Amino acid sequence: MLNISGLNEGIVLDHIQAGKSLDIYYHLGLDKLDCQVAIIKNARSNKMGRKDIIKIEGPMENIDLDILGYIDHNITVNIIRGDHIVEKKALKLPQKITNVIRCKNPRCITSIEQELPDVFYLADEKTETYRCMYCEEKYNKNV
Repeated sequence: MLNISGLNEGIVLDHIQAGKSLDIYYHLGLDKLDCQVAIIKNARSNKMGRKDIIKIEGPMENIDLDILGYIDHNITVNIIRGDHIVEKKALKLPQKITNVIRCKNPRCITSIEQELPDVFYLADEKTETYRCMYCEEKYNKNV
């Protein structure tokens, strides 16, 4: 049995779909932070069968909950202080995301003006469809 020690202060991202932890690691920029990060892949889960877990030492301000909510809004965010969970944050699909996905429309202004941010807004929550703010190009994250 693998044993990863607990956190005194930090964040635990739990109930990550198995195999998605490295995507989250890079999207959140955890590779650029100077703190301890533990990634547990394919942990046993009664609820999900298999899941990934990420433990991050340090304060919450380094974590963009919008990016996390976009990737998987079913992830549980546990805030740890003094070795105890002091808060659980529920995620939701963000209304707007910036520089997470790129517009695929070759005629979009973002293809020409490289310094413009890629901004998408939530067009349909049921189908998890986002649209480019500039050209209305559709992006469905579940396809």
